[in-house]
Amino acid sequence: MTDPYAAFGSLTFERPAPGVLRLVLDGPHLNAVDPKMHGELADVWRVIDRDDQTRAVLVQGAGRAFSAGGTFDSIEALAEDHAVRARVMREARDMVYGVMNCAKPVVSAIHGPAVGAGLVIGMLADISIAARTAKIVDGHTRLGVAAGDHAAICWPLLCGMAKAKYYLLTCEALTGEEAERIGLVSKCVADEDVHAEGLRVATALAAGPASAISWTKRSLNHWYRIAQPIFEASLGLEFFGFGGHEVVEGLAAHREKRTPDFEGVGAKHPLDL
Repeated sequence: MTDPYAAFGSLTFERPAPGVLRLVLDGPHLNAVDPKMHGELADVWRVIDRDDQTRAVLVQGAGRAFSAGGTFDSIEALAEDHAVRARVMREARDMVYGVMNCAKPVVSAIHGPAVGAGLVIGMLADISIAARTAKIVDGHTRLGVAAGDHAAICWPLLCGMAKAKYYLLTCEALTGEEAERIGLVSKCVADEDVHAEGLRVATALAAGPASAISWTKRSLNHWYRIAQPIFEASLGLEFFGFGGHEVVEGLAAHREKRTPDFEGVGAKHPLDL
């Protein structure tokens, strides 16, 4: 029988328990999401949705991190090429809707840094398990673009508008412990227990009544569907920003490991920076 996941070469798939598909983000630089992985994370959910062997999904990162987010090269390509922006914006939309609409329950086990596209799946998972010292960061505004991706559709519902605005505007990091305290994640456990707990929850879901669990997920996710216009606006503004001037300074600051200096940048053309 043909392996339905053979086409997703940048992702690792395992069957750790009956009915459980473990999707592992396993790449260089703390599982940074390069263009290939980004496209695969957008497309894989349709395959999972139709996989009769899978009743629950567990997403985790390999090594010391969940995911360090997009690579510098991929961000630079976004800033320079309209066609790249159009493609990646479509993938970002498909990733959010893919996790949301997948009939199978998704569990995320988050340890170490969780940023960017990896964070999308970590936060949109139906049940999110965070290690106590996990470092959760939505760094869009520090990069110089609007907080698109998943944040506008789910952070205010998960942790409230005040906390969502605070962390999305300041880009301050949250530990797993703080993320649980404010309601951003479902549960926080000791660092050494996060993968085992994620597997325990995914195994329990896989052994449960598939239709009842799937239909409950679908019903609850109508809260996200109500917010789809908010998500679409945030996504459009994010990718509009990738063609602007602030992202040039934001990317340079990331590469040089310094604080970005956005003062006065707005008066300049990107090519003049």
